[in-house]
Amino acid sequence: MRILGIIPSRLESSRIKQKPLHKVFGVSLIEHVYRRALLCDILDDVIVATDNESILSLINSIGGKAMLTRKDHRNGTERMSEVVSEFSDFDYYVLINGDEILLNPESIKESIDTLVSNPWADASILAIKYFKKNSKSDFKVVFKKNMELMYISREDIPSNSRNKVDNLLKAYHLMTFKKDTIIDYSKLGISYLESIEDHEHLRLIENDYKIVGKIVDDDCISMDTYEDIEAIEKKLKVDKIYLENIKD
Repeated sequence: MRILGIIPSRLESSRIKQKPLHKVFGVSLIEHVYRRALLCDILDDVIVATDNESILSLINSIGGKAMLTRKDHRNGTERMSEVVSEFSDFDYYVLINGDEILLNPESIKESIDTLVSNPWADASILAIKYFKKNSKSDFKVVFKKNMELMYISREDIPSNSRNKVDNLLKAYHLMTFKKDTIIDYSKLGISYLESIEDHEHLRLIENDYKIVGKIVDDDCISMDTYEDIEAIEKKLKVDKIYLENIKD
C-alpha cells in the first residue's frame, strides 16, 4: 500500500495576504504544515501542489518536494487531482490543507486507517467537537450512524433553533481518497450545493460518493484570518511537535 500526501497551497487569500508565506514565529505557514506532514511515517512521500513560484522555491530551499500546478483550479482537490495525474502509482492520496498549521501527524494515520477499514467508502474526513457558534469561516459536518458524511455547511448544523445541541462537529480538512475517487472528481463539474455552500466536497456527496468520518481530539485551528494567529501562537508555545521538530 503506497500513500502520497499532497498539500495544496494557493498564494492569494481573501483574508490574509499571501497566506502560505505568512510567517508564524519566523516560519512560513506552508513550511509549518509541510514539516509536520513529513513526521507521519506512514506516508511514502509528501508534495506541495502550488500555483506560485515563490512557494515552489521556498519548499525546494528546505529540501522539500513541490509541483507547480495550473492557476485555474477552483479548489484544493482540483489542484490535488493534477498531482495525481502526474504521480499515479500510489494507492491512496491524503489531502492536507495548507492552512492546518497545528496538523497532528498521528491524525494523518487516523485519516488513512478510517478509509482503509471502511472499504465501502470512497474517501474519509476527520472532525473535532466544536463549541463556537455562528462561525462562518469554519465548516460544520453531520454524520449518519455509520459515520457516513451527510452534509457540510458554514452554518451551525444541526440547528439549535428548537432543541439544545451539546456540541457541533467541525471539519478537520485532512482527507484520504482512493485513487479512482480523485480521478473521478477531476471530471465532475461544480455541483448545486457546492456552488451555494462553497465547499468542494459537497461535489462528491451530490454525486453519490461516500465519505466516512471519524471524530478526533485535536487542536484543529486553521489559519484563516488574522484573528486566528493569536490563538495559534498560544497553542504553538506549548505544542510538543512544534517545540521538538520545528522551533529553531
